[in-house]
Amino acid sequence: MYKKFMNGKIMKKVIAVAAAAALACTTAGCSSGNASSGTTAGAPGGDAAASQTTAAQAGDRSAAGAGDDAGEGAPGDHGAPADGRQLKVGIIQMIENGAFNDMREGFIQELRDKGYSEDKLTIDYKCAQGDATNLQTIAQGMSDGTYDLVATIATPPTQAMVNQESGTPVIFIAVSAPVAAGVITEMEKPDKNATGTSNAIPVGDIFKLSDSLTPDARTFGMLYCTSEVNSVNTVEAAKKYCDENGLAYKEAVVTNSSEVQQAAQSLADSVDAIFIPNDSVIQSAMPLVTEVARDARIPVYGSSATMVDSGAFATIAISDTEIGARSADMAIQYLEGTAIEDIPAIVVPASATVVNKTTMEALGLEVPEDGEIIFVTDAQ
Repeated sequence: MYKKFMNGKIMKKVIAVAAAAALACTTAGCSSGNASSGTTAGAPGGDAAASQTTAAQAGDRSAAGAGDDAGEGAPGDHGAPADGRQLKVGIIQMIENGAFNDMREGFIQELRDKGYSEDKLTIDYKCAQGDATNLQTIAQGMSDGTYDLVATIATPPTQAMVNQESGTPVIFIAVSAPVAAGVITEMEKPDKNATGTSNAIPVGDIFKLSDSLTPDARTFGMLYCTSEVNSVNTVEAAKKYCDENGLAYKEAVVTNSSEVQQAAQSLADSVDAIFIPNDSVIQSAMPLVTEVARDARIPVYGSSATMVDSGAFATIAISDTEIGARSADMAIQYLEGTAIEDIPAIVVPASATVVNKTTMEALGLEVPEDGEIIFVTDAQ
């Protein structure tokens, strides 16, 4: 299944085109000063208010998302609502980056492939542009009872939506530590009207990969944002691994993307390699990290294939489109009558080794092409 992103530059374009053709909304980027909003099917583009499905389209949604097992209007075969109404699904991202976009596209495409066409289900996508206030506003808006469910990508949007304590079910995508993040109490029997997928980072496997590819690396820099609980948890696991295996480490923390380059530079002269957790703030500034690391001739081990596409040297990765698709399958279970608490949260395993060939050559390293490793070049 990891063949989907075997070529970091080509496959993303293919997936993006397919997903774009299926989108019921025109997704807007995160470049403006307000929360970005995708327009739903039939709504005029560019008008944030018009991005909401009208009451006439949605029908009476006062009880939508309340978690009824197979209530009135529940979808039937191939996602057809029994009462003929159009379903409405929200999607929230904190920030736009390659990994999150691929997750969103995988989620939407799986819904379309499973029969939830635009006339049966409309998508309302919103991006918070990395702003916590925008994120809270979006979460509050999607908790108003007009959505059949809301999909949240990564930890901050999931926490924001779950903390609303609304009747709107949440399907989270790629939350690395759902229990630690407080969005559910246990994986097997999720509560808080939320369930979804976890992309638990295989920290030990990534460090073993480092030992295989760069065995002289004995001191690791750990670069992360302190406000992302997923990053903090992953770094704690990395520090534990280092302590147990005789490796030294040095931390450099940031609070926003403007601090990333300086933090990377603070590590470059004193470590043998850098480890980056699943951190959206660092990911948004990966080209800067790549520049610093290549100049210092030190490898960066990331936590996603998108980081490697952006210049990190290597990782053990999950397919971002696949985790989006697996999350969509869980959303379909709910839409077709299964209660949220009866849909266990799952960990989607990482098993694909990905190496950036451009970085490999810049660092003067050699990695044998044995068929087990996926080689990519810098994403354009």
